[in-house]
Amino acid sequence: MKNMNYSSNPDEITRDYFDSLLLETRYLDSVRPSAKMQLWGHSFDTPIMTAALSHLDNTTPDGMCIYAEAAARCNALHWVGMGTDEELERIVATGAKTVKIIKPHADDAEVLRKIEHAVRVGCIAVGMDIDHAFNSAGGYDNVFGLEMRPKTTEQIREYVRVAGVPFIVKGVLSVRDAVKCAEAGCAGIVLSHHHGMMPYSVPPLLMIDDIIDAVGGRLSVFVDCGIESGMDAYKCLAKGAKAVSVGRHLMPLLKDGAMAVADRIMQMTDELAGAMARTGVADLDSMDRSVLHKRMF
Repeated sequence: MKNMNYSSNPDEITRDYFDSLLLETRYLDSVRPSAKMQLWGHSFDTPIMTAALSHLDNTTPDGMCIYAEAAARCNALHWVGMGTDEELERIVATGAKTVKIIKPHADDAEVLRKIEHAVRVGCIAVGMDIDHAFNSAGGYDNVFGLEMRPKTTEQIREYVRVAGVPFIVKGVLSVRDAVKCAEAGCAGIVLSHHHGMMPYSVPPLLMIDDIIDAVGGRLSVFVDCGIESGMDAYKCLAKGAKAVSVGRHLMPLLKDGAMAVADRIMQMTDELAGAMARTGVADLDSMDRSVLHKRMF
């Protein structure tokens, strides 16, 4: 019997899953495609979004604003994670249409305050990063000295009500959580294992078929983790994702400025369009999961 050495690293597992998906071609009656996206009443030039990163200033001076400026330059939806109120205000001032993701603070009043602040300064959506509730030892997580706690479906429902703008839950990796988010009135969920937070986590893309079948059209499904090319993005979109988040792949470019990051996002968009053209997909609403085949050899 062949000895199989399986990795416990979710990033490696995710990469292997992406690479196991193959595409058939469909040329007859095809047209030049469009990768433009409509979401929550806004128009974007690409479904390739930035990811909800935090603390980029630790490695690149003004990194968080450079990241936002890149999204504004290529008209991509921008996501931002943990940070100060002042930093968020500077990010929104770049002109990037921004989604603010808030940690699951133990202090619920702080969650509500951050929601109010994000909406007031102009974020087009807000959300919560639910997978930071626990640490690897099973205790409550602590992020930069701030206590975290798991949230109930009722709490999520209250955040949706208070926000008044689309509310997104990030860190969903099961049908169970996806259905609860839909029941709570969320506008979207981000399928993510948070860069391998738990060993042996399933690839987000592996879960998308079952999740979309379960939630129907009740909310938008986004995919995060391990996306490095337009072809990766295509595979997510073909399986029903509304859009994809790219973070770590872009981080090395921050030192070269916003234009370098924006150029890579648009290169990935061109790669996506190339795959759409060769598989008979005219626009993002015409994506078809039947074009994908699992490698069997």
